[in-house]
Formats: sequence, C-alpha cells, structure tokens
Amino acid sequence: METLRLVLLILHILGFSALIGGLLAQVGADRDERRITGVMRDGIGTAFVAGLALVGVLEAGDDPVNHGKIAVKFGIALVLLVLVMANARRERIPFGLWLGLLVLAVADVCVAVLWSPVHS
Repeated sequence: METLRLVLLILHILGFSALIGGLLAQVGADRDERRITGVMRDGIGTAFVAGLALVGVLEAGDDPVNHGKIAVKFGIALVLLVLVMANARRERIPFGLWLGLLVLAVADVCVAVLWSPVHS
C-alpha cells in the first residue's frame, strides 16, 4: 500500500509541475499570446485524478486523514481543472485567467506543503 501511495504522490506532484511549468513557460510571452497547452491540460488532469486516488489510498490506511486540507485542495484543483478544460480549445486566454491559474496552482502547492503536520 505504501508503494501505491508513493507512486500516486509522485504522479500528483508531476501533474502540478506540468501545469505550473506550462504557465511559467509563458511568462515572457505577450499578454495576448498566452494559451492553455496540452501539457497544462494533461498536468492538471493527472494531478486531479492522482489526488483523488491518493485520498482513497490514505482513507484505506490506518493514519488519520486531514479532511479539511483535502477539501481545500480538492476545491482548488477542481476550479483549476474546470478553468483549464473550459479554455483548452481557445487560441488565446486573457492575462487575468493566466494569472489566476498560476496563483491557484501555486496556492494548491502551498496548501499541500504548509498544511502538513510537523514531525519532530
């Protein structure tokens, strides 16, 4: 079970890395040239599905699950998924949407890292 948890965690991290990397790759682009790429679409899809599966594995284990953290991460990831999928076919996206996607993706990573139990 631990191996499955680690594989899912790696997929979850790689998915968010693809999304954030795709967004950051467009930092130097003109405001009117930003778009949703296939890497970004596949990244958030992978992160979302791997995150759901990861929660299932965690629930099956013996350790307690922080449902508040999971709910916040799920909400942010769902908004990201919907926004990316709804705009995937558009040739260009507005600067505000691009910036919002970047802020939400980084916020989700921050929730994951900062809302973790401290082990001594």
